[in-house]
Amino acid sequence: MQEINWTRTDLIDETEEVVQHQTRQQKEQLDDSEGVRFEEFNEKRVKVTKVIVNSEGAEEIGKKEGQYITLTVPTLNIDDHDGNEQLAESFLKYIDEIHKDIELTKDSKVLVIGLGNKTITPDAIGPFTIDAMQARQLENHVEQFVLYAPGVTGQTGFETSDFVHALTEKIQPDLVLAIDALATRGTSRLCKTIQITNTGIHPGSGVGNQRAEISKEVLGVPVTAIGVPTVVDATVIIADAVDKVFRSIAKKIQEKDKPSGKLAVTAWTSDTSEEDVDFNVIRPIFGEWSTWSKAERRQLFEEVLLSNSQRLIVTPKEVDIWMTKYSTLISNCLFRWIEEKVN
Repeated sequence: MQEINWTRTDLIDETEEVVQHQTRQQKEQLDDSEGVRFEEFNEKRVKVTKVIVNSEGAEEIGKKEGQYITLTVPTLNIDDHDGNEQLAESFLKYIDEIHKDIELTKDSKVLVIGLGNKTITPDAIGPFTIDAMQARQLENHVEQFVLYAPGVTGQTGFETSDFVHALTEKIQPDLVLAIDALATRGTSRLCKTIQITNTGIHPGSGVGNQRAEISKEVLGVPVTAIGVPTVVDATVIIADAVDKVFRSIAKKIQEKDKPSGKLAVTAWTSDTSEEDVDFNVIRPIFGEWSTWSKAERRQLFEEVLLSNSQRLIVTPKEVDIWMTKYSTLISNCLFRWIEEKVN
């Protein structure tokens, strides 16, 4: 099959997955590499992925040198107050950790940039967060934050990076925080994840809309990007759905003659997404392609749909509620963090 360059993701650990799902040799090379340090663990319901990439690792996985921290609550839903609280506490912890070497005082300035288009809800997490922070800033009289939502190039006609660069030169901040919506390569990540990285950001890169980067190299001051994945490519949804069906059928076949299967009194279903399943048992039904890895099946769908002029980017139907929740979460945590940092 034609080799596909999977660029429709902004999440570092999904880039890691791409390499792991290619050849065994590439996986072993990555595991043995000194260029990428990968650590994954759980803190209650929050799955924490920490990746540190040096210059060698940047060439291997195609991501910038720096530190990436990804926080995910896989079972999070809109009404999940407990999951939301745990995600907020983890975000507060790691936003502090990633800035441990940056000293801030009561006289420091932190420029917060809300990237995105406020009129397009899946892209509005940045402007929404700026709105939430402006309301809180008026109440709390916190002077460290300078808040700015520059809009997008399609609205202004100018590169967002140019606006940010000019404002940075004007106010001379000690730190820039860039908040933006991200693209993901997994439906389980949609609106359930926050990524923090000190490498800066390329606005729109996850959906193939490359703009000038906002980074320390461009602005001359440290830049931390905070992102929430709100969109996914339609081919990913197809691949995830097919994988779930294959896993469910294979699991049913494997369990058919076991006591647990004989005792079932209703239609049996389970979440097999994280289990090892023998796909060979469904090969006589669906053929060779059912034994392919999820990445290989996804590549097949990508190749088939590449011949279609329409490329679909999908977002959850409750995305407006998610944007409100995340803008409030990020705003509240940033104010808590700056108060603890400077006092």
